[in-house]
Amino acid sequence: MYVIVEGMVAVSPEYRSRLRYAWRVCSVTSLGLVLIGIAGSTLNVALPAVVRHFDADPFQSGWILLSFLLVNTASLVFFGRVADLLGRREVYLAGFALFTVASLLAGLSPDVWFLVAMRVVQAAGAAMILANGTVIITDAFPPERLSQGMGVYIGTLSVAQLAGPTIGGLIAETAGWQWIFWVNVPAGLVALVWGAITLRKVPKAPKEPVDALGNALVFAALSALLITLSETGSRGLSSPVAIAGAAVFAALVPLIVLVERRASHPVLDARLIGGRMPALANLASFCNALARASLILIAALYFQAARGEDAFTAGLSVLPVPVGMALASPVAGALGRRVSPYALSVGGSLLSAAGLGVLLLAVGPRTPYWVVGVGLFVAGCGSGTFLTGNTTQVMRALPGGGLGVVNGLRLMVMNVGIVLSVGLSLSVLAASVGPKLGAQVYAGTLSTLSPVAVEQLMDGFRRTYAVLCAVALAGAVLAVLARPGRR
Repeated sequence: MYVIVEGMVAVSPEYRSRLRYAWRVCSVTSLGLVLIGIAGSTLNVALPAVVRHFDADPFQSGWILLSFLLVNTASLVFFGRVADLLGRREVYLAGFALFTVASLLAGLSPDVWFLVAMRVVQAAGAAMILANGTVIITDAFPPERLSQGMGVYIGTLSVAQLAGPTIGGLIAETAGWQWIFWVNVPAGLVALVWGAITLRKVPKAPKEPVDALGNALVFAALSALLITLSETGSRGLSSPVAIAGAAVFAALVPLIVLVERRASHPVLDARLIGGRMPALANLASFCNALARASLILIAALYFQAARGEDAFTAGLSVLPVPVGMALASPVAGALGRRVSPYALSVGGSLLSAAGLGVLLLAVGPRTPYWVVGVGLFVAGCGSGTFLTGNTTQVMRALPGGGLGVVNGLRLMVMNVGIVLSVGLSLSVLAASVGPKLGAQVYAGTLSTLSPVAVEQLMDGFRRTYAVLCAVALAGAVLAVLARPGRR
């Protein structure tokens, strides 16, 4: 790797070649993250336009978002296993192709449930990309340069989230909701071609069975939990559907534990996490995802439903979140050579909690924008710093064998937090105004009603931020406890 030349350390040609390939790989994986990041952040802002077009009720409105998150989360470990068996490069590129086709068809949706179905197909493609991107970049970079590559990789998600709200708002106001999905098509084609040119084939792992029953049970349990949250928010705790969903979830949890203990290659194998530190770091990641994932969506609804802004203005108004992430991620990556990933994780989680605390204390229909912007920016900086530090910390500690499955499990833990963040936040927010006004919240038109309705909605935003802030603080505690070497 290194050679000594007259008392100085020089980098060998082989090391330079590996670094050049690693950065090309980083460009491919970053394109994948851009594709998925833009798809999510544009829809978060443009959701009211889609809801108004289809005249969707609160339940349908929530599932335009939740269907993607549910399928993406439940299939991450599955596609990590498939990639270990069939080839990581092949599954990764197939994800690009599937996501691109589904984006094209989503824009042609004749009704809301066809759109939900295409979101499901998009989610499968996104899972193929996400389950393998971090593993591909970890394999490509030398260990001592991984934090730099990971900082750029995570930072591209911030760039996508930076562009997404503005693009989403602009499209919703000018080109039409269909282009929210069609904008993904050229990006997907570029990523597919560049990935096919750049990525090298890697040896396949030994063939091992896929835990089909475990995947199905996890999917069913998450579905039941999300249905419960959706129904509680739109129709209240007394809804028969909410009660039934809660009962199904409660029954499935012990069944999953029983089945996974007996499975030869379980989808939820706690042994793969690798000990106390990775387990606590993954729990911290779950809490951080639960606290951050719905922030842009909730802020965009705040500006449209409470302050009466149009979609483009709302998109501009939520930019402090991705700006904070875009600035913090590469800075944290650069600091990774001097500051431990553990310190970055702790600092990032505390910043996230501080930003949410500002929003909790300051949110109101006439709060000066700069105050809200500061809260959003600090929360974004915290998320970018935490993601870079936590991902590096966990990936360094993972065992080498079956890396795709292990990384899929890591992502699944985080994505469960993302799914629950959106479901929980929408449920708390919609419950504050009741089922009759809930549709006006999703459509972004509640501000045209009485000041009483707006104040009810403000209570919902305060409750939502209080829940998210509490979760972020819990994540900070877990990040502190995940210190390497502690017993």
